[in-house]
Amino acid sequence: MLRKGLPGLTAQLKDKLIQQALERRLRQADQGRNVDTPARAMSNGAGIPEQHCRFDLHPGYQQVRIISEGASRLGIASPFFKVHEGIAGARTQIDGRSYINYASYNYLALSGHPEVSAAAKQAIDRYGTSVSASRLVSGERPVHQQLEKALAGAYAVDDAITFVSGHAANVTAIGHLFGAQDLILHDELIHNSVLQGIALAGARRLSFPHNDAAALDAILGQQRHHFQRVLIVLEGIYSMDGDYPDLPRFVDIKTRHRAFLMVDEAHSFGVMGATGLGIREHFGLTGRDVDIWMGTLSKALAGCGGYIAGEAALIEHLKFLAPGFLYSVGMSPPVAAASLAALQVQQREPERVAALQERGRSFLAQTRAAGVDTGTCAGYAVIPAITGSSIKAARLSAALFERGINVQPIVYPAVPEKSARLRFFISCEHAEPEIEQTVAALAEELGKL
Repeated sequence: MLRKGLPGLTAQLKDKLIQQALERRLRQADQGRNVDTPARAMSNGAGIPEQHCRFDLHPGYQQVRIISEGASRLGIASPFFKVHEGIAGARTQIDGRSYINYASYNYLALSGHPEVSAAAKQAIDRYGTSVSASRLVSGERPVHQQLEKALAGAYAVDDAITFVSGHAANVTAIGHLFGAQDLILHDELIHNSVLQGIALAGARRLSFPHNDAAALDAILGQQRHHFQRVLIVLEGIYSMDGDYPDLPRFVDIKTRHRAFLMVDEAHSFGVMGATGLGIREHFGLTGRDVDIWMGTLSKALAGCGGYIAGEAALIEHLKFLAPGFLYSVGMSPPVAAASLAALQVQQREPERVAALQERGRSFLAQTRAAGVDTGTCAGYAVIPAITGSSIKAARLSAALFERGINVQPIVYPAVPEKSARLRFFISCEHAEPEIEQTVAALAEELGKL
């Protein structure tokens, strides 16, 4: 048990000792997941261990408590579940105080845009707040078709399908399209939703080093003929590191090995390319160069949900058979209408994309000049400040919050302990003085840790 005080030690050594103790307890909790005591064959449940029938003893919950208690002992308030009292964009209000905000995906400042809000309100007046059914049976509305047609047009492909959740879009599409005789290869930093989809599919899973096309090529050279279908999954912009793949190289590899290629554009659509059409526009590729385009509506497109875009056979297949679409209520009309309006504003006002890209380049240049470790970040909408420990990340976030800057820490187990960081989401409406103020405060507070 950790003591409340560790007298006679420096603050830095106290932090180190507490962190080591926390890591030991987390390892023990992890091991607890894999311990399975044989149950006795008794109808009354005698002999069943307590941890197998109580949620408060579940290893996952124990991890949550260990992290929470450790933060409390270090005097670190929880940075999570802060209540924003209005529209969260480049600025936000929390507990009555205004903050420069780097914790929202509102990249193009379209959530809260008058035209987007008006479209959502009009959809409520016309269709209500819910379609009250799966789209296959009686939940289809014109706004769904209009949004999907617009998304397909943005990717220059046949069609698109929208889901009520971005996470669910990956899970259900991958889980349904692939199976036990297939191989799925993914970048080692791929999003959790892809991993969950692969687990549901039951396919063989192999990862390759981050953005390493040569390593992928080598794996396919060895493995391709052992499987039926093969899927390669990448992200347009990686959500933790803010960098992106050399997509043309991966297109060449998937073509030579006769594999499918899927690109998750959650953080790159609306962000990359001259008009925000994503990594395809950035590299000048055609829509058909990638087999499965995936994205979310909750980032640049000011809504909530996910989409898949591609050839007609792919989309028709998913619309009739993908469980996450077939057995789910259709997307709420105001959400679909808001995202459609946001896409229209984005395409009409490419200066929003240009401003976002300029702000990202400025933020990255200033942080690097100040000696901040930003890893492999390319300077678009996601910029990390790597601290090297969860305690430092949490303390740095708290210090900046006190100075009127809201940015979230990303800590273990979301990232490896040595990769703990703050993650700055940039908006096209961040002003240059705000960026300068933020970087100055970041460098100063880092120097105090």
